[in-house]
Amino acid sequence: MQFSAVNANTSVDVPFEELRHLSVGDARGIIRANRYAGHTAGIGLGRVQGNLAIVPAEFALDFARYCQRNPKPCPMVGVSDTGEPMLRTLGADIDVRTDLPLYNHYENGELTGQRRDIKAIWRDDLVAFVIGCSFSFEEALIADGIRLRHIEEDKTVAMYRTNIQTVPSGKFAGPMVVSMRPLRREDAIRAMEISARFPHAHGRPMHFGDPAQIGIADIGRPDWGDPSEIEPGEIPVYWACGVTSQVAVRNARLPLCITHAPGRMLVSDIPSWDAGLAVAPAA
Repeated sequence: MQFSAVNANTSVDVPFEELRHLSVGDARGIIRANRYAGHTAGIGLGRVQGNLAIVPAEFALDFARYCQRNPKPCPMVGVSDTGEPMLRTLGADIDVRTDLPLYNHYENGELTGQRRDIKAIWRDDLVAFVIGCSFSFEEALIADGIRLRHIEEDKTVAMYRTNIQTVPSGKFAGPMVVSMRPLRREDAIRAMEISARFPHAHGRPMHFGDPAQIGIADIGRPDWGDPSEIEPGEIPVYWACGVTSQVAVRNARLPLCITHAPGRMLVSDIPSWDAGLAVAPAA
C-alpha cells in the first residue's frame, strides 16, 4: 500500500510536553504550522475535542442519520456547510484542512495516505463532521485525582473493535469501537460518575472488566493506539469511541473520505463542561 504525506518534516516538531502547557489557540497554531503530528490527549485540557469525518455532500445526510442513530459512539458536536472548511460553531478560527495533527485519506474504503494538512485535496462538495471524543472529559478525571496512564506515558489511548453492532444508515454500518483506560477499582467508579456528565464525549463507559464479553480477543493488541498494561488492582474500563465512525465510512467504501488519524483530534474552543454546545466560541 502506498502512503503519502505532505509537510512531513519532523525536524521542527514541537514536543508533546511543551504543547500540552500552551493555550488551545497557541497549540492549534503550532498544529496548523505542521509542527506537531502526535496525539492530542492532554492538549487543550478543558476544551471539547472531536473526531473528524469528511464526506462528499451526496452522502452527508445518511452519515448524519448514522450519527443520530448511534449517539453513544458518534455524538455529533459540529458540522460544516458544504465546501466550507471553517467550523465557526466550534471556535473563532478553526480550519478543518489544517488544524488537526494528522489526517487519514481514504478512497473506496482503502487508506491511501496520511497528511499533515488536506488543503491540496479539499473540494467544494465536502462536508466536515466533528464527533465528540472522550479526551474531552479527561481534565475532569485528572482534577479528581484519577491517573491516566496514556497521558503520563505520552501514548495514544488503546482502541478496540467490539462485537457490538451499530444501527446502520444507508451505506454506513459496522461495529462499535471503544477506548480503554486501566483504572483502580475505586477510580473506575468515580470515572463512571464523572464521565456521565459529558454525553457529548460518549458519557458513561460501555463496559468494564472482561474484554471477551464485548468481543476483544487480546487486550494487549489494540486495533489502534498503544497497549496499556493492566497493573495489579486495576480493571480495564471501556468508553464508546468516535473511531466507530471511521469504521463505518470505510465500510461504506465512499469514493473519497478524510478522517483524523486515530488519537489526533480537533481541539475546539468550546469548554468541555458545556454539554449543550450552544455557546458562542471563545474570542
